[in-house]
Amino acid sequence: MRPTPLLRTATLALLVVAVFAASGCRWFRRNNPYNQSAETRPLEVPPDLDRPSTAAALGAPTSVTRSGMSGTPVQGAAPAQTPAGQPAVAQAPAASASGSGFTVPGERDAVFNQVGEALAAVPGATIASKAQLLGTYDVNYEGSNFLVRVTKVDAGVYVSAVDPRGVAAGGEAAAKLMAALRSALGG
Repeated sequence: MRPTPLLRTATLALLVVAVFAASGCRWFRRNNPYNQSAETRPLEVPPDLDRPSTAAALGAPTSVTRSGMSGTPVQGAAPAQTPAGQPAVAQAPAASASGSGFTVPGERDAVFNQVGEALAAVPGATIASKAQLLGTYDVNYEGSNFLVRVTKVDAGVYVSAVDPRGVAAGGEAAAKLMAALRSALGG
């Protein structure tokens, strides 16, 4: 018996489809970017990283004062002005309940030197370094490290204890040292 031409054509067509499917013919593969090499894959950028942040775009520059700081303007901010157009002198921050600062009458440089002499006289206080231009002493007292800052204000000179972040130093050691400096300087 001879196979019919229709059966022969169907068998041949089925054989051709099976060969193409088994050989990985492009017609039967899906275009999956993860099957491609890393160099040819499309770059995927997270939505929040495709443009710059605009969170602070509308913020007006201001002079920010933190507790224990001298009222130094934030970088890029314009200094505060008085009605006459003169730069404003920083106001003395209020002394916190921990006793982190006090005001002394006089000039900044003279008070800075007096603070250095008073720190040298306090038993247990060690001056690690000083920076007269910045008006700071790096002090170790009773196991605590903090800065003693001397800042010019309207009422004279503000002497304060601040931690390395520039925030008023808390703790018993800072309060005790500020009390000793206050009694030595008459503040």
